[in-house]
Amino acid sequence: MFAEMLRVHPDEPEPERIDYIVSCLKSGKVVGIPTDTFYGLAVDPVNLRAVEKIYEIKSRLKHKPLSLLIADAAQAYGLARDTNANFDRLAERFWPGPLTVIVRAGSRLPLRSTAHTGNVALRVPDSAIPRAIVEALGLPVTATAANLQGAPECSHAACVLDQIGDRIPLIVDGGPTGRSVSTTIVDLSSGDGSWSILREGAIPTHQIAFALQK
Repeated sequence: MFAEMLRVHPDEPEPERIDYIVSCLKSGKVVGIPTDTFYGLAVDPVNLRAVEKIYEIKSRLKHKPLSLLIADAAQAYGLARDTNANFDRLAERFWPGPLTVIVRAGSRLPLRSTAHTGNVALRVPDSAIPRAIVEALGLPVTATAANLQGAPECSHAACVLDQIGDRIPLIVDGGPTGRSVSTTIVDLSSGDGSWSILREGAIPTHQIAFALQK
């Protein structure tokens, strides 16, 4: 049985459709959603059974934590601990946008949803649909790419349907995503003010370095 396809306006998401997506997430379902880079797999991150489903769908290594989408920078402070001025600078400069920041996870997140690393990867997408979902759910949602291990990432809903449409119950079709390059990932989890780039993506390294100049 293949996934239901739900069309949602990319710029002005229909509230009743967002409510339907949220009801699916609350019931523990995995939902394919658009972001500003690629389509991702969303679940409620505190529902550990739902989190396990993502690892099963993607055959993902259990030690790799899942990144989380949040609605705004303010939400990050409730999910992270030991944030510092570097976090503030990056959030102010690049959010919403294709930047994922790894920080120490706060006590609100189950250790399993951090893959037992104690770290969490956060980003505010420059995309109305995921932000509306997060706001309506009242929690962040996971954002791992909606593709099979080793297969290309999906920039449109039909690609998600082709790859994993038989493994998830719902795919949100928000049209093509705005970019075809992954997020840049910056690691701030040391807590000592140091930083490192784990993956250069849509935001070049020199822009990150410039933003973090003291």
